Amino acid sequence: YAPWCGHCKKLAPILDEVASSYQSDADVVIAKLDATANDYPTDTFEVQGYPTMYFRSASGNLVQYDGDRTKEAIIEFIEKNRDKVAQQEQEPAKDEL
Repeated sequence: YAPWCGHCKKLAPILDEVASSYQSDADVVIAKLDATANDYPTDTFEVQGYPTMYFRSASGNLVQYDGDRTKEAIIEFIEKNRDKVAQQEQEPAKDEL
């Protein structure tokens, strides 16, 4: 983001709401970086305008967000792109001697 960006200022309270929705979920962190005052890896993050949003899953998959700037759309994007814990069916224990 950029602190002088009007779109960023409008998005900030929406991201605060998204962060509140994930407050008890340690696997999701909502963070912002002032791209005008901090270095970032330009070979990884393509920033052509502000705000630019990326999501990185726990496994390291990086996806740029380009959807609607609504709480619901951002949450849907996070849920779609986050890593799901594989549900492994456990076989019943065999009683063998």
